[in-house]
Amino acid sequence: MASSEEETSTGCPAPVGTGTASSDPDPDPAPAQSDSTEDFEVLEEDEDDLSELPPLEDVGRARASPPPEPPEDTRCPEPGPGETPEPPQEWLDVLGNGLLKKKTLVPGRGAESRPRKGQEVTVCLRAALEDGSVVEEDPGLTFTLGDCDVLQALDLCVQLLELGETALIVSDAKYCYGSHGRSPDIPPNAALTLEVELLEARDGPDLELLSGKEKVALANRKRERGNFYYQQADYVLAINSYDIALKVIGSSSKVDFSPDEEAELLDVKVKCLNNLAASQLKLDHYEAALKSCNLVLEHQPGNIKALFRKGKVLAQQGEYREAIPILKAALKLEPSNKTIHAELSKLVKKHADQKTVETEMYRKMLGNPSAGSAPVKCKDKLPWSIPWKWLFGATAIALGGVALSVVIAARN
Repeated sequence: MASSEEETSTGCPAPVGTGTASSDPDPDPAPAQSDSTEDFEVLEEDEDDLSELPPLEDVGRARASPPPEPPEDTRCPEPGPGETPEPPQEWLDVLGNGLLKKKTLVPGRGAESRPRKGQEVTVCLRAALEDGSVVEEDPGLTFTLGDCDVLQALDLCVQLLELGETALIVSDAKYCYGSHGRSPDIPPNAALTLEVELLEARDGPDLELLSGKEKVALANRKRERGNFYYQQADYVLAINSYDIALKVIGSSSKVDFSPDEEAELLDVKVKCLNNLAASQLKLDHYEAALKSCNLVLEHQPGNIKALFRKGKVLAQQGEYREAIPILKAALKLEPSNKTIHAELSKLVKKHADQKTVETEMYRKMLGNPSAGSAPVKCKDKLPWSIPWKWLFGATAIALGGVALSVVIAARN
């Protein structure tokens, strides 16, 4: 079961610019119940094979061959009568690694008209595969520049466009859909050619003046973008999107919200924090994931996903004694959940093994390495050795006798 907003997917391919995910890593609307085992299965599956997904910071490798020239049918319309076409520009290697290149087709209004990060931009977009197949046409795609709301190739290159400029962008799959592709029209590891015209750039909305509905809608767009990156196994960008959504929700407001709007904002916040914890776990950021789980539990102490993930974090840190009761609390809320059962059983065994190891270590520290060996007895006591208690008593009696003699002598 998924919430109504998660059920709006029709199975059609998402726009190239946005790449919206088809599923939410945290789709539950109920705060104290897990309506689907999908979330737990994500955590339970083996580590994802990221060998085919180049790291974001890897900018040292160049393509073996120059980027392909774009097909003719993806170019912008020819200049109208009376317009003088500009001479073709050279390719600009945007990142210096040969994987993302830009060429101006129609110049814009000058460098001072370039958009800034944080502004909302509107572009005319056409995208095609290397064989010329057009996979997207959008005459008015709007997004926040620098927020990773769209494909990296588009987000990085639009910052270099001048207002009114039309440019051609040839991008390696790394900055588009990577090794996953986009079913059914974009295969894995597919390079894309994007033709982009920058139509408008304006300042983003003032978060303090947004209504409750507007703030919920904006936060949900950022969250859904995080879900897309999560599905692409790009957990760094997923965390970035969830953080932006949480900043939107937590921003101050000059507008009064209704109780229903407050409840909606809290629901989105909990989803973002749960998904943030899931992404942080994937990157082994245990302290950050623990903080995210605790924030969820502050609002919803019975949130099963947060309890489960908190138990996972503590277990990863070797804190089995603390993790076990947390998982037991989650299991009490949903006794039929097989994933929690399996995780709890695994932790109980690990805890027992840990105690065995600790017991053996203490034995060795105390000089008794063998568990079955009998206590060592002292067989070499000297026959003339005197117990210290007996010696102390004898000394006390002697001193008492001396004191009595002094008293008697004084009376006489």
